[in-house]
Amino acid sequence: MATVTSSRPYHIIVFGASGFTGQFVVEEVARCAAEGPGGCLKWAVAGRSRPRLEDVLSQAAQRLSMPELRTDIEIIVADVSIEESLAMMCQQGLVVLNCVGPYRFYGEPVVKACIENGAHCIDICGEPQFLERMQLEYHSKAMDKGVYVIGSCGFDSIPADMGILYTQKQFKGTLTAVESFLTISTGPEGGSGHDATWQSAVYGFADSKSLRQLRKKFGHKPLPVVGARVKKRGSVFFSKEIEQYAIPFVGSDPSVVRRTQRFLYEEEHQSPVLYSAYVGVGGLFSVVKLLCGGLLFWFMVKFSLGRKLLTMFPSLFSFGLFTKSGPTMKQIEDTCFSIMFFGEGYSEGKDPSQGQPNAKICTQVMGAEPGYVATPATMVQAAITLLHELHSLPRRGGVYTPGAAFSKTSLIDRLNNHGVKFLVRSYP
Repeated sequence: MATVTSSRPYHIIVFGASGFTGQFVVEEVARCAAEGPGGCLKWAVAGRSRPRLEDVLSQAAQRLSMPELRTDIEIIVADVSIEESLAMMCQQGLVVLNCVGPYRFYGEPVVKACIENGAHCIDICGEPQFLERMQLEYHSKAMDKGVYVIGSCGFDSIPADMGILYTQKQFKGTLTAVESFLTISTGPEGGSGHDATWQSAVYGFADSKSLRQLRKKFGHKPLPVVGARVKKRGSVFFSKEIEQYAIPFVGSDPSVVRRTQRFLYEEEHQSPVLYSAYVGVGGLFSVVKLLCGGLLFWFMVKFSLGRKLLTMFPSLFSFGLFTKSGPTMKQIEDTCFSIMFFGEGYSEGKDPSQGQPNAKICTQVMGAEPGYVATPATMVQAAITLLHELHSLPRRGGVYTPGAAFSKTSLIDRLNNHGVKFLVRSYP
């Protein structure tokens, strides 16, 4: 564990601890702190309302049977709209876990305050526009300050990003392409997500044009295609791999993985992997419902009134998939996820420029409920990895994806010990 200096009393500060996801992150930090010898992980919670933060600590104390959380954990009052409060918060911790979203509205002040005040920043953002803009505008500043800003360290997108790196490591030869298939299993009460995730999706789709414009500013050249090109799938298709209908995954995973592959190609001279991400949607009825809902969503996000209605009534327009109250504890307990990775490439000694791929691999990342169990686990383990293995991260600062930041660390091993499993499977 990194030494806490006299001017920084905490290893970790959970900012937005009273939010829906933040409360689960608080519990995960508390569990990890209890695992260490002699309470060596020093941490605090932060947010706008002291009474709400006190309530979160009381609830965590009751759920975890840790009464000391009510009295031993420091509360820091900080607000994204008050720059001085963010500066004071960042000056007290080595790592800030930012749980305040949507990040397109509230994320940048935290990134800026962390860089200016020398605190590393980790978030669970699934918004490509925000993630890529932070890299464009703050990467050099973060490097100059020796600060790491590592986005998308939740379910979006550590399982996918680190899953690709795990698959590359297990493959004996040159891995050239991977397709991933996400499936989520729920119990009798079904599953749902919180309104904040829905809001991020609404505003992200509405602003998709700006993402294309943003990417032009990087001036990146296309990554080289190694080996044969992968045949593209349709917008809806039956997947023999997962035995259900599937569609392209519209979250941040493809964006994050591509950024990681670019970093590894340009900085580590590794052969890049083509990546396609899909999600299973079930049977024909689910496909029809999804298409109807998707067309309505696509139409409404184009207009300010439509966006207002979508954010006012998330349960109605998402067919109950997102609610203002979020999932119940029973729903969380009964839900789990699996991502299957199907890769192909060239065996050791075979020239990728000659002929078709001749080797395949199948791996899997699996875990409990993705949003409020797996996400806190991946976020907290990312922070602990940063604290323990700072010397293994690139360049001593900058804005990175999880794969770029943690490719040379033990993060996958840590996750295997904390409920997110990385496995090699036989190819079907």
